[in-house]
Amino acid sequence: MKYLVGETPIGSAVFVVEGDEAVNLTAIDARIGHDLMALIADPSMAESLSAKIGGAPRVPVASIKPALPVSKPGTIICLGLNYTDHIKEGGYDIPDYPALFMRGKNSIMPAGAPLIRPACSEKLDYEAELMFIIGKGGRHISESDALDHVFGYTVFNDGSVRDYQRKTHQWTPGKNFDNTGAVGPFVVTPDEVPAGAAGLKIESRVGSEILQSSNTGNMIWSVAQTIATISEYTTLEPGDLIAMGTPPGVGHAKKPAPRWLVPGEVIDIEIEGIGICSNPVVDEKDQASTVAAE
Repeated sequence: MKYLVGETPIGSAVFVVEGDEAVNLTAIDARIGHDLMALIADPSMAESLSAKIGGAPRVPVASIKPALPVSKPGTIICLGLNYTDHIKEGGYDIPDYPALFMRGKNSIMPAGAPLIRPACSEKLDYEAELMFIIGKGGRHISESDALDHVFGYTVFNDGSVRDYQRKTHQWTPGKNFDNTGAVGPFVVTPDEVPAGAAGLKIESRVGSEILQSSNTGNMIWSVAQTIATISEYTTLEPGDLIAMGTPPGVGHAKKPAPRWLVPGEVIDIEIEGIGICSNPVVDEKDQASTVAAE
């Protein structure tokens, strides 16, 4: 299945995507709810609606304004330093344990929403990443069982404010500015991609300018290894979001000068078989003026 949570005149709804069209599952059965949490709790629910999906009205996917796949994720955990060439371009040593950090809910927003460059910095960077959503929670999950705990895969732009990331040994400030982490718009179930979403092309672009281009097969820690590692220290819950790190080509490492995102640009993150997360870059001051005018 390929899902899209999108806004409607009566609130957000869950759509199932078929090519360039989508069916509103929430309109068919109110139990589906307004994000993916009901399906995460019972993935078979969508299958039970298959007969009704066939004859249901369809709308163009392009007409749907995306919302967050999980409106209130419990935990958002991110990996840093998960591609060898990215580690080298950043001047780090290759670690023997993943660099893990957390994001708060105010730092994320859906595909299509403005990616905000904060008023206090011009060093807004992009990071193309695979993200997955936990379906079945647990603690001390074995690597061999880990993929059974994945509900689906999506696209993430781990927008990073680099000067604030470097202010402390912990990366929290630079990774948690409001509206810098874009999620979505599509979530594909594991049967739609290779095991662990490995071997997929991953790319970031601004217009025709390719900023990053790699493959998820180049990740040091796989999805299964990551779940096993994280669940050693914490209980994973349904709806938790986990991001898998970025490949080389980030802006701060560009030569001869860094390549920061600037207002007016649109940053696209694409992962083969999953989709494109596209967001306009907006200056915080301009965004505040727009909101005030509205």
